[in-house]
Amino acid sequence: MIKHPLLILPLLLIFLFGFILLPEISSGQTYTHSDTLKGSNGGGRDSWHVLKYDLDVKFNYKEKSISGSDKITFRVLKPIDILQIDLQEPLTIDSCPGTTILTKEGNAWFLKPSKNELVSSIQSLCIYYHGKPKIAIHPPWEGGLIWTQDKNKNPWISIACQGIGASVWFPCKDLQSDKADSAEIRITCPDSLVAVSNGNLKEKTSNQDKTNTYDWVVGSPINAYCISAYIGDYRHFSETTDGEQGELNLNYWVLPENFDKAKEQFKDAARMMKALEYWFGPYPFYEDGYKLVDAPFLGMEHQSAIAYGNNYVNGYRGLDLSGTGWGLKWDFIIVHESAHEWFGNSITAEDIADNWIHESFANYAETLFTEYYYGKNAGSEYCLGMRKKIKNDFSIIGPYGVFKEGSVDMYNKGGNMIHTIRQIIDDDEKFRMLLRSINKTFYHRVASSIRLEDFITSFAGIDLSGVFEQYLRTTAIPVLEYKLAEGYLSYRWTSCIKGFHMPVKVTLEKDRYSFIYPTENFQQIKIAIQDIRDFKVDENFYVFSRSVL
Repeated sequence: MIKHPLLILPLLLIFLFGFILLPEISSGQTYTHSDTLKGSNGGGRDSWHVLKYDLDVKFNYKEKSISGSDKITFRVLKPIDILQIDLQEPLTIDSCPGTTILTKEGNAWFLKPSKNELVSSIQSLCIYYHGKPKIAIHPPWEGGLIWTQDKNKNPWISIACQGIGASVWFPCKDLQSDKADSAEIRITCPDSLVAVSNGNLKEKTSNQDKTNTYDWVVGSPINAYCISAYIGDYRHFSETTDGEQGELNLNYWVLPENFDKAKEQFKDAARMMKALEYWFGPYPFYEDGYKLVDAPFLGMEHQSAIAYGNNYVNGYRGLDLSGTGWGLKWDFIIVHESAHEWFGNSITAEDIADNWIHESFANYAETLFTEYYYGKNAGSEYCLGMRKKIKNDFSIIGPYGVFKEGSVDMYNKGGNMIHTIRQIIDDDEKFRMLLRSINKTFYHRVASSIRLEDFITSFAGIDLSGVFEQYLRTTAIPVLEYKLAEGYLSYRWTSCIKGFHMPVKVTLEKDRYSFIYPTENFQQIKIAIQDIRDFKVDENFYVFSRSVL
C-alpha cells in the first residue's frame, strides 16, 4: 500500500536518471532500472551497513511455501531517508513495524523509517513476510528453492541462490559488498526431519505442532547469498583435524542411504583442509566450524555449510574435466566449493562483475590441491588440461552496478592467468606467501578487482597491470611472434593491449628455458639453438606462439 505518494516521485526521478546514464556494453545487452536497483549501492542502500540477519523461517513442504521474519540489525552510516529491502516475487512483505512501505519496484521494496536515526547509531527493523518462493529450474545455475524427496520419500528441501540472490527466500540487503557481521538462522520443520544451516547449532526446540525449530548461529561475517537452509532426514557424523589455528571440527550431514559412502568419500575434506591451509593460510571460519551437507543439486559454497551433491564419486560427477587423469584422484566439489571458504566467503568481490576473485582462485585451488598430493608436474598438467574449456567469448570482468557477472572463463582462464603470474614471479615459495598474504590482508573483507590487482603487483614487485588488463578485460590471448635466422632470435608480442610487456620463458638453449622480455616491437637476441624445431615457449604461460619465417 502506498501511503505517501509525494515521496515517491523524487525517488523515481533519481533512479530514472541513473538508468538514463547506464551505457550499453559491448555484448549488445542493455540494462534496466531494475538491474541497477539490484546491482548498485544506491540511495536506499548506501546509508546503512548490516550488522546481523536474525532469520526465523518455517517451511511448508506440502504447499511449497515459507513464512517468517527477518530482524535486520544495522549501523546508520548517514541520514536515512529511504531503505531498500530486497525480496523477490512472489514472496511478499506483510509488515515492518516502525516503517512505512512506500512502494516496490520489481523485487525492491522501499521503506520509510518513522523516525530519524542518528548517524553511527545501531538500529533494527523486523520484516514479516510469506509466500511461495521461486522454485529452482536448474540448480545451482538457475537457482531458487528445491522441494524434492529422498529415496525413502521423505521431504528434502534446500536452496541455491548465489546467482539469483538471497532475496529469493528472505528479505535482506541483497548486495555482495555488504556482508553482515553475523547471523542467526532459526528453521522450523516437521519433527521427523532435521534442519541444517550455517555455523553452530545453538539449540533445538520441540514445538506443540509436531515441528522442531533448529537455531543456528554464525559468528563470522557472512554474505547473504551464503546463508542457507537444508531440511531432510539427515544423519550426522564428525571428526576433528589439527589445523593451523588448532583443532577444527569437520561435520557431515547426510541422508541415511549415503551414510556409508560419505564415511569414505568425505575423507577428502581433511585432505582438502590440509592442502589449502598450506597454500592459502588458516581456514577462515574456525569458530563456525566446517560442514558438508547432502544437497539435491551439484554443490554450492554456503559458508561453513558446503552443499554437496557430487554423487559420492571422484572428479566432477565422475568426469575428469582436465582430461589428464589427475581430476579423478579427488572429489571436485569438496575441493572447489571448499576453496570458496577462502576466496568468496572470506574474501568477497564488491561487485559480482569481479567474481573472478572467487572463481579463478577456486579453480586454481584444484591445481594446488593436485600439486600438494601428486607433485608439481601433476598440478601443471591439470591446469593446462583445463585450457581446452576456455571460450574467450567475452571479458572475465562484467559490467559494474547491474548484477552481471563476466564470462564463464573466470574459472579456467582465470586459473590459467594465476598460473601464468606464478611463472612470472618464478619463485614458488614467494607465490605461496602471496596467496597467504592475500588471505591475511583481505580476511573477512570485500575487495574490488583493482585493489586486489594492485596488491598482487606490489607484493610481486613486478608490474602486472598489463597482465590483468589483457586476461581479465579482453578476450585476446597474447601471441609471441618469432623468427630464427643465423643464430639470432627475433620476437615480439601481438594480439595484445597497447604497451604489453609480459616476460615469458623460451628455449634459448636446447631443453633449457630462459626469460625473454618481449614488447610490441621486434627485439633480437643471439641464441645457441640453430634448429627452429628446438625453439619452444614454456607451456605453463597461457600464450600462443607462431613463427613468422
